[in-house]
Amino acid sequence: MFKAGYTAYLGQNYTELKKKAKESGKPFADAEFPADRSSLFVSKDKQVSGPLEWKRPTEITDNPKFFVDGTSPSDVTQGHLGNCWFVAACASLSQEKSLVNKVIPNVGEQDYDTSDGEHSGIVHFRFWRFGEWVDVVIDDRLPMVDGKLIYVHSKQKNEFWSALLEKAYAKLAGSYESLEAGNTADALVDFTGGIAETIKMDGEDYSDDNNRDQLFKLMDKSMDRHALICCSIRTADQTKREERTDMGLILLHAYGVTKVTNFKLGEGLRSFFRSEKVPMVRMRNPWGKGEWKGAWSDGSEEWNRVKKSEREKVGLTFEEDGEFWMSFEDFTKYYTHVTICRVINTSFMTIHKIWKESTFHGCWSTSANRAGGCINNRATFLQNPQYAFDVTDGEYGTTVIALMQKDKRLEKRSGHGENLSIGYYIMKVAVNRNYRLHTVNPKAADVTYSNSREVTGRFELEAGRYVIIPSTFQPGEDGEFLLRMYTENSAGAKELVKSSPTGGGFCGCFSKSPVAIVQIDAIAAKDLSKKNRSGVGASPYCIIKCGKESVRTPVIKETLNPKFDASAIFYLRNPNSAKAVIEIWSKGTVMDSFMGKAEIAVELNRNKVCDDLPLFSNKKPKKNEQPEKEPGTLSVKINCSDNLEEL
Repeated sequence: MFKAGYTAYLGQNYTELKKKAKESGKPFADAEFPADRSSLFVSKDKQVSGPLEWKRPTEITDNPKFFVDGTSPSDVTQGHLGNCWFVAACASLSQEKSLVNKVIPNVGEQDYDTSDGEHSGIVHFRFWRFGEWVDVVIDDRLPMVDGKLIYVHSKQKNEFWSALLEKAYAKLAGSYESLEAGNTADALVDFTGGIAETIKMDGEDYSDDNNRDQLFKLMDKSMDRHALICCSIRTADQTKREERTDMGLILLHAYGVTKVTNFKLGEGLRSFFRSEKVPMVRMRNPWGKGEWKGAWSDGSEEWNRVKKSEREKVGLTFEEDGEFWMSFEDFTKYYTHVTICRVINTSFMTIHKIWKESTFHGCWSTSANRAGGCINNRATFLQNPQYAFDVTDGEYGTTVIALMQKDKRLEKRSGHGENLSIGYYIMKVAVNRNYRLHTVNPKAADVTYSNSREVTGRFELEAGRYVIIPSTFQPGEDGEFLLRMYTENSAGAKELVKSSPTGGGFCGCFSKSPVAIVQIDAIAAKDLSKKNRSGVGASPYCIIKCGKESVRTPVIKETLNPKFDASAIFYLRNPNSAKAVIEIWSKGTVMDSFMGKAEIAVELNRNKVCDDLPLFSNKKPKKNEQPEKEPGTLSVKINCSDNLEEL
C-alpha cells in the first residue's frame, strides 16, 4: 500500500517553500490557509469564545518540541471542536511508529530542536487521499484563546505534533469547522491507505463465547499486524449525542482502541473467571477524561488480583486521563461498532498473507449515460460502470472490496459537501465474459448503500467470474469514485467498456461480425464414475465448446454429483450450424481423466433447458455403431439470441 511518491497539495512544495523562508529570514506564512477566521469557520455566525490569537510554538513556550518522548495516545486531547472521530484515530495512529513516520515525514528536520538555527515556521504532513499520498504544507501558527490552544493539544504543554497534524488535516478539509462530525474510518484510511472494515457488534450474538472469541482473536491479530482500531456506541436517536450512560460511556462518540490482550490472573480470580486468562481491551476517550465505571475500571477491585508483573507489563496507571480497561465481554456488550483499519499486505517481502490489489478510478456520469442508480432501478441499473474479476482460489475465495467517493468537505464553503449514497452489487457471470452485462443476474453479494465516504465488504465467493457494479442509490447523480479489490490470487480485474464484439481479423476487415450470442450453462451432473483411487474418486470440471472456442469451468473437489453452476458465452457467425459440446473431466494429480460428454444443437432465439442428458465416450464410434455411453448425466441450459446485447 505504501507506494513511492506523493503529490504536493495545491502545488506547494515543502522543500522549496522552506528554502525561501530561510532565505527571506522570515518564518513561513501560508497564504492558502491563512491565520484568520476563514481557516476556522465556514458558517458566518460561528465565533470563538474569546479574543483569538495565532501563535507559533516558539511564541507559546521556550522549549517547543515536535515530539516529547515519542508519540502516545495522551498526546492527543480533543479541543473545542466536535471531531472526536479524528482525535480517536490520531490516538490509534500514535501507537504505530511506522505509520507515524509515514504521516509525519522528515521528523528530524521538522523538529524545533534543530541544529540549523531558527525554525522556518513550516511543517508538512502526508495523508492518503483517493488513491494517492498527498503532501500538505502548513505554517505553524495555531489558534489560541486566553493563552490556550482551542483545538487538539497534548498533555505535554511543549509538544505540538498533534495540534499541527490537526491543522494540516483541517486545511485538506477547507477549515477547522469542516472537521465537525465525521467517520473514524475515514481518518484511519487517510493515515494508512488501508481498508477500514466496521463490525456491528449489536448485529451478531457476541454473548456466544465462540463468536466473542473469534472477534477477540481478529482484533488481537490485527493490532499485532499494526492495524488501527476505533469503536463507538451508536444509536438512532441523534438527540442523545454525547450523552453519558450510567456506566460512564459516551453515546455517538468515537473511542480509540489502544490495546488488546489476555491478562494472566492471580490465584484469587482464576476460580471466578474459570480461566487463567481474561481477554481485555484498553480504550481512550479523546476528551482526555470520562471513563468506564464498571469492572476493571481505574482502581476497581479486580486489579488487586492480577499479577504485578502483568500490571507492569501494560504500564497500568489509575489517572483521570480518559484511558481505561474493560473485559472483552463487557466491550462487546456495551459498544455497538468496532472499526478495524488494516494496511493490506501486497508485498512479497513478508511472512504474512499476500493479497493481490486491483484499483480503478471511475465516475458516474449522466452525460455519458453511466449513472443508472441502484438495483431498484432495473431499467437503468446496467448503465452504470461495470468491472469483471475472477475468483481462482479453489472452490471459494476471500474477496475484499472498497468503494470510495471523493471527499466532499471542501465543498461545504459553497453550501454543498453532502456525500452521495453509494454501494455496489456483485453478480456471477459466464467464466469468459469480456463485454458489458445486459441482463441482471442473481445477486452473489452486495453492500448496504450508505452516504459514508467509503463502503467496504468482505465476501467468500465461489470460484468463477463476477461483475461488480458500483452505483449511487439514486439514478442521475454525478460523482467520481475509487474502486479497490483485494483477492488471494490475481483477479484479472478489468473494466467492461464495450457492449459486444465487432468483426474479426485486422481492424475487423477479414471476417464478418458475429450475428448471434449463445450462453451455455453447465448446471449439474449426477452419478459420475469414480476416476481417482483416493477420496470420493473425482474432482470434476467442464470444458464447454462451441465452434472453435472452448472454456473451462472451475474444479469441484471430491464429488461424483457436482453442481457446476458455471456458464460460458460464445459469439456466433453461423448460428444455424452451431453445436454445444460439454465435456466433463476429473482433475488428477498427474493428469486429468475424461468422464463423459454431452452434445446439443444450438437453436437461434430459443431458450432450452435439458435435464439429465446422457454422457458419451470421446472415442469415435465404429461405422454404423452408436457412441459408447459413460456413467452419469448432465443438466444444461442454452440460450441463443440474434440480439448481441440481450445477455
